[in-house]
Amino acid sequence: MSKIPKTMVGAYLPGDSTVKFKKYPVPEPGHGEVIIKTKACTICGSDIRCIYREHTGKGPEGYQKEMVAGHEPAGQIVACGPGMRRFKEGDRVIVYHISGCGVCNDCRRGYMISCTSEKFRKAYGWQRNGGMAPYILAEEKDLVLLPDSLSYADGAQVACGFGTVYEGLQKIGICGNDAVLVTGLGPVGLAALQLARALGASMTIGTDVSEVRMKIAKRLKLADHVIPAGPDAVAQVKALTGGNGVERAVDCSASDKGRLTAIQATRKWGKIVFIGEGGTVNFNPSPDIIHDQKTIYGSWVTSIWLMEELVVRLVRWGIHPDKLVTHRFPLEKAAEAYALMASGKCGKVAVCFDEELR
Repeated sequence: MSKIPKTMVGAYLPGDSTVKFKKYPVPEPGHGEVIIKTKACTICGSDIRCIYREHTGKGPEGYQKEMVAGHEPAGQIVACGPGMRRFKEGDRVIVYHISGCGVCNDCRRGYMISCTSEKFRKAYGWQRNGGMAPYILAEEKDLVLLPDSLSYADGAQVACGFGTVYEGLQKIGICGNDAVLVTGLGPVGLAALQLARALGASMTIGTDVSEVRMKIAKRLKLADHVIPAGPDAVAQVKALTGGNGVERAVDCSASDKGRLTAIQATRKWGKIVFIGEGGTVNFNPSPDIIHDQKTIYGSWVTSIWLMEELVVRLVRWGIHPDKLVTHRFPLEKAAEAYALMASGKCGKVAVCFDEELR
């Protein structure tokens, strides 16, 4: 391993649609901690909505001033503190992006995202330094081993987007009996199409308002049908499914109209999961849900054990999340990377280092 420097330059988000850089110390790993050489860190839609444009979070869950951004990192361990139990120097790893207290009910289930400790719950890139820097200090308990057959850019997307989708699909269940609709074809929606097909969906349908994102879904052949969002979308979905609608629907749009489409395009006894964050939804409970015996699930991120399971499945299925990455930037061009992601005129955007910068 190369010598670790004492300082590094990292990127932080002031909350005014800009990116700033400053020098940070590279810390020494303590008990059960590691230093990771960052290889790839992808940008999440929540980074744009909650930090880049403005700081929307408050209190312990708010973005802390000048914290190194980026909660979707993957890299290689270059130094270990004492007390390591599983991981070692040289391991390729993904970082589960919430470091929880480890002892509350949610942490013990593996859902550190839902950790109830205001003192100890800290998200990488929000309340502790994240992946928009050459090195990351992480806790061993937050790591997932990245197989050699997956790239670091693959792993970075498992850290949030693909893991979040996998959790949601587990809640509604997908099998060969199911036609699946995905509303919203940003990176999370594109991931939903990929994983729904891998889980056995007999038909996949995607819808979005963005021509750019619909073209990406078509170019990558992620859906059997891609239709424009709008007042005719429900009728089009029903026409593709014998007039019944889909068995499963996944909303990744975070929009009122997208969510309503997901509900109304689902057949009787069907299941819908809301993954996209923010926004609102308005529907008529009796005709839209109750009389047709439909079920709506909410799903937020995933557990670390399901993330580990997903990594194994990705290798088995031959799925590479990095095919959704349409743009790669070096750290010094992070401002361009965030601006592009904020525009929505792209697939997934990654800030990369070393061999991942191609």
